[in-house]
Amino acid sequence: MALFRKFFYRKPPEGLLEISERVYVFDCCFTTNVLGGDEYEAYIGRIADQLREYFPDSSFIVFSFGDGDYQIEISSVLAQHGITVVDYPSQNASCPVLTVEMIHHFLRSSESWLCIGQRNVLLMHCQSGAYPVLAFMLSAFLIYRKQYSVEKKTLDMVYKQAPHEALHTLSPIDPLPSQLRYLQYVSRRNIGTRWPPLDRALTLDCVILRAIPNMDGKGGCHPIFRLYGPDPFMAADPNTKILEPSQGTVVHHPQQLGLQLC
Repeated sequence: MALFRKFFYRKPPEGLLEISERVYVFDCCFTTNVLGGDEYEAYIGRIADQLREYFPDSSFIVFSFGDGDYQIEISSVLAQHGITVVDYPSQNASCPVLTVEMIHHFLRSSESWLCIGQRNVLLMHCQSGAYPVLAFMLSAFLIYRKQYSVEKKTLDMVYKQAPHEALHTLSPIDPLPSQLRYLQYVSRRNIGTRWPPLDRALTLDCVILRAIPNMDGKGGCHPIFRLYGPDPFMAADPNTKILEPSQGTVVHHPQQLGLQLC
């Protein structure tokens, strides 16, 4: 059977990377090259023409991750080719992982699109520098559809598709811990009685530093912690804001500020 599939395998249209059956990503998402103006329109037009030839009786939709003028530009270009674009942001509070509600919307929308029409094709695109959120959403999609089951292995596999420099242009923080935690929400969606899970209060007991950076030349550092989330005292306002900014105490020993070294 494997030999049969290999013999009849069709190379995807040029400019696209196949993720799974009828799911593709624009290859510009895997580079740091920025296309603009006529060059970008020609790039999209070339791929759109190939898609029509490759899938003559299919319908297409693009899930796009980015912000501001980028979303206006890609929607305008793809509209010229009769392709609908669904917009998603590239981050949430400076971290390339979206809210649970947005993840839920993306997963259900992608599943519905692929199920309501056996010829429907799903495409994904992201703004330059926004590959980390695209990598996370692709991983969530693969786990949601049970094509993969191990969160870290899936995320690592998707991240390796892009060059190293493309992964660190969006945020100075390491997004992997948060992304892995949110992937666990997706993989465990059938365990609980509700998906997406209800909001619940969390308590930050301590912050663990595995080493104290020597930022002041005296063996210490000046950590600042910001906790983001909706205000629990303003239920009508779902917007994320800083809940508990710290004062930035200078730390020379792990006992201060509840810090632990391990």
